[in-house]
Amino acid sequence: MARTDRAARVISADPERVHAALVDPDALVTWLPPEGMRGRIERWDLRPGGGFRMELTYLDAAGAPGKSTAATDVVEVGFGEVTAHRVEWRTEFVADDPAFAGVMTMTWSLRPAGSGTEVVVTADDVPPGIGADVHEEAMASSLANLAAAVER
Repeated sequence: MARTDRAARVISADPERVHAALVDPDALVTWLPPEGMRGRIERWDLRPGGGFRMELTYLDAAGAPGKSTAATDVVEVGFGEVTAHRVEWRTEFVADDPAFAGVMTMTWSLRPAGSGTEVVVTADDVPPGIGADVHEEAMASSLANLAAAVER
């Protein structure tokens, strides 16, 4: 059965600043990797129908649960809708394990919240190989990193 995971955070920055961090590859590699990982963008084409390829590497490869290799998760991401208040990714893991197969749609929604921005990330059709608790923790970590990157 398809699963949806969500995480949200109010960030003390205006929506324009948050949006800029969602669509800039240099910014993305600083905030998207959850705690314990680092990222590298291999390809970037920001437009609906474009996309990017990102390699996420575990900082401690000993016992790392990599999906693509023992120490990495590689994702192919296609851009869906890209607007000032919504960025949609169609994410596929590069993995041999069928538990990680399929397209997971991640939608980053932004809306003004007081003097900041509420960011909601919704992941639809999460592959069954990704544990719900682990995924929600990773999304919360990425949101915390995003806040640290854009808050002043």
